[in-house]
Amino acid sequence: MSTTTPPKTFHVKSFGCQMNVYDGERMAELLTAQGLTAADARDDADLVVLNTCHIREKATEKVYSDIGRLRREDGSSPLIAVAGCVAQAEGAEIMARAPSVKVVVGPQAYHRLPDMVAEAAAGKRATETDMPAEAKFAALPKRRRSGPTAFLTVQEGCDKFCTYCVVPYTRGAEISRPFTDLVEEAKLLVAGGAREITLLGQNVNAWEGEDDKGRAVGLDGLIRALAADPDLARIRYTTSHPNDMTDGLIAAHGEVDKLMPFLHLPVQAGNDRVLRAMNRSHSVDSYLKVLDRVRATRPDIALSGDFIVGFPGETDAEFEDTLRLVDAVGYAQAFSFKYSARPGTPAATMADHVAAEVMDERLKRLQDALNRDQVAFNRASVGRTCDVLVERRGKLPGQWLGKSPWLQSVHFIGDAQIGDIVRVELVEAGANSLAGTVLPRAA
Repeated sequence: MSTTTPPKTFHVKSFGCQMNVYDGERMAELLTAQGLTAADARDDADLVVLNTCHIREKATEKVYSDIGRLRREDGSSPLIAVAGCVAQAEGAEIMARAPSVKVVVGPQAYHRLPDMVAEAAAGKRATETDMPAEAKFAALPKRRRSGPTAFLTVQEGCDKFCTYCVVPYTRGAEISRPFTDLVEEAKLLVAGGAREITLLGQNVNAWEGEDDKGRAVGLDGLIRALAADPDLARIRYTTSHPNDMTDGLIAAHGEVDKLMPFLHLPVQAGNDRVLRAMNRSHSVDSYLKVLDRVRATRPDIALSGDFIVGFPGETDAEFEDTLRLVDAVGYAQAFSFKYSARPGTPAATMADHVAAEVMDERLKRLQDALNRDQVAFNRASVGRTCDVLVERRGKLPGQWLGKSPWLQSVHFIGDAQIGDIVRVELVEAGANSLAGTVLPRAA
């Protein structure tokens, strides 16, 4: 058994969803609490953590490519840790195929990362893929950060078992973090400079708990409690499931001013037979009725969704139904992907897989329609006045970049600082951003 010098610097590279970004931040906080220093580039780090995502096509092979690129010109490598969903799904295989990897840790066990790094430095390769409910959150350090926006994981795991999805197997069953823990973490984030908090979960609107008075509450109750903080300006949440859009949550969109007018509500397909094959548990009609209710409550809401094209057995006519759904909704933003088989999921063994060239053609047609609607939404925003939360400097002198309430990127030139909320008029629209002119605040 050989030993190595304990690392003094680290770099965390996160792939995939916003929950991975949150997990990456928390791993960085754990390592910083142990006295390690964050390195801006992985070439400058003694320890590199690859925080992986298993959702996209060929995710596992991309991990091995990244591992290979960490090898330096002199033949050495940093201490490599693979974390996240690929680590959960492929832990033993990673250890067998990649001898340079010394630590493999799943998304429910990363609170043990410092101990595992110490074991690796002592010459022992360490693997941890247990999924104990909530254990990691109690072990994580208090939040300390400065920045205008922050993520807060409130719910993890999934009980929906969509036939294409690995999340129930890599993140485990649905669990909700306790109300009081979330309120405390939110206060720490705000104290550290956050003006906007995005609540995260695989099915975030499935969150439930008891408030500080012992009353049963859903996500809307948590949102209302967080909105009571006078220093928190904005609240968002993602990702939602159509079947968990409760009356209270829909009502909150019209009653809580700090809840931004933006809803990401994945539908995945516009045909009921395909939805049943996906085990989505909603129909096209029930999905559209939820959107109608949300729009009735908050008429200016921007809608976002997720789509999969080429699910096994999807016919040309069924894909046309998806295009009709897109036309009916008019999404402000959306994400769309070709179906890719995830090992261990029911869909991977289904018959009638769609040819790659057919999926390519369908994806292009779908993305053309989604891009058309995004441009239309942005152009319809021209002439609006709105508050923009300043997130960073732009490329031009005096230019700042931030987000509108509808999650549009807005750039403007004027006097501002990161974290300011600036009143602007939206004057020009592009496909992916808008230009704004700063307006004076009312006296």
